[in-house]
Amino acid sequence: MTAVRLVALLALLLAGWPVTLPAATVTSREAADISVTLYRAPDRDSGAMDRRWPGGYALISETRTIAIPAGESVIRFEGVAEGLLPETAIVTGLPRSVREKNRDARLISPAGLVDAYLKRRVTLRRTSRETGRVTEQQAIIQAGPDGGVIVQTAEGYEALGCSGLPERMLYPGVPADLAPRPTLSVVAISDRPVTATVQLTYLAQGFDWSANYVARMNPDDDGRMGLFAWLTIANGGAQSFRDARLQVVAGRPNKEAAASQPVPSRAVLKLRCWPMDITSTHPRSVFTRLPWPEGEGEEMMFENADNIVVTARRRERRILNELMAVPVAPAPAAMMAEQEELGDLKLYRVPERVTVAAQAQKQVAMIDQPDAAFDRVYSAGADSGSGDYRPMPFLLRGRNSKAKGLGLPLPAGGVAIFEEVAGEPMLVGETDLADLAVDEQVELPIGESPDVQWRLTKVLETRRRQDWLAEFTNARAEPVQAEIIVPFDLVDRPPGTERRRGGWALPVTIAANGTASLHYSIRLDRGR
Repeated sequence: MTAVRLVALLALLLAGWPVTLPAATVTSREAADISVTLYRAPDRDSGAMDRRWPGGYALISETRTIAIPAGESVIRFEGVAEGLLPETAIVTGLPRSVREKNRDARLISPAGLVDAYLKRRVTLRRTSRETGRVTEQQAIIQAGPDGGVIVQTAEGYEALGCSGLPERMLYPGVPADLAPRPTLSVVAISDRPVTATVQLTYLAQGFDWSANYVARMNPDDDGRMGLFAWLTIANGGAQSFRDARLQVVAGRPNKEAAASQPVPSRAVLKLRCWPMDITSTHPRSVFTRLPWPEGEGEEMMFENADNIVVTARRRERRILNELMAVPVAPAPAAMMAEQEELGDLKLYRVPERVTVAAQAQKQVAMIDQPDAAFDRVYSAGADSGSGDYRPMPFLLRGRNSKAKGLGLPLPAGGVAIFEEVAGEPMLVGETDLADLAVDEQVELPIGESPDVQWRLTKVLETRRRQDWLAEFTNARAEPVQAEIIVPFDLVDRPPGTERRRGGWALPVTIAANGTASLHYSIRLDRGR
């Protein structure tokens, strides 16, 4: 406190005026211990997460030690998650209760500084086009930062960045309301100075996780395969969490929709004038994705990016990302997530501390079942007739039981299916998997087979029924199991008929290099 302010304060006290002392500010910059628990996107029932848009959320718990002065103080927790939901924040360990919470959304950035100094005076340092001399002049920011900056100088108005020569803005200081990192501040009161160990717990958006399965079919084609799963997590925010205790929750806990939160990184400063320059002189590293894209398939840029992206280059990068996303099963994993019960949900805990890096993904081994039994089944929906033979879809079908080499919960995710050809693993199919409990049936669709074909013909129709004939051919050197799914009520159920998702499953065995046929009738409800 300056001498002038101290004299003024003493004068007010002597005069008997009530005086409110300014609250002290306490800044906590780092957490001593962090726990991160990830929940999947609430609207995703199956399949892998969208890596470009992490739609889940995280429960983050931080332990911090802070020195709290006597009286009222503002405690600033720097380095919280960018997508923090302030209404969920709980602070325990303070001498007394919290009176107020604030999410400080404005971060220090080129766009943030321009916005903070709008209609205020700054200094421009620029190079003269004629002489090359570096000069400084005063300017007032009249517009910005959305899309560019307009400044007013003694010479008039101009768009900053259009001179084609080096120039920069100098600010007299950093405004107090601009934070270097995402910050949560609380107003607390203490009767005495104290050093307290507090715990900050909150929910944050911009995270997600899923399982990524690799299925390797046995080269002997004996119906067995290895099933390996990665636990894949994504942090879409700009804040990293180092040496964190990490766990994920499988299942669908009830979660109400949260209010929209400000995303600090969306304020992007774009200076697009290049009259004396070419874009190839600038490294591609300036093109950096933000965690929340504004449109499907679009790229967002950090400050200082020129926003000129060659379409072919963008497409090339997207294809490369897709290829890199195909997981590969490693040798026996040194670290594997451990499953625990969490009520009706499942919790997977990573046994060692890890870093949940900003705008990054991490994979940890999750499931390794090397000898799971599956049957190859050719299955097609009999919802319409076809006069011509057509390839029959086929899938791998098993049961999630110990007797079949599984017998453990299988969280939702994407599955990449590989088959060995000439000693090399070849990708033969990809599919999505929903959450599966123990003893549930597992189905992994692969594709269509030109070796096994079928056609469906209506042979008779009356007021009460339709008679159909299904015919099959098998060009493989071994017999195959096939079925058709009839989504209508059957007059009679042939032996072996089962109720499956989508209708009645009628089985048939097709001999090696042979044919087979199947007759069935469906009931019509056309009144009397």
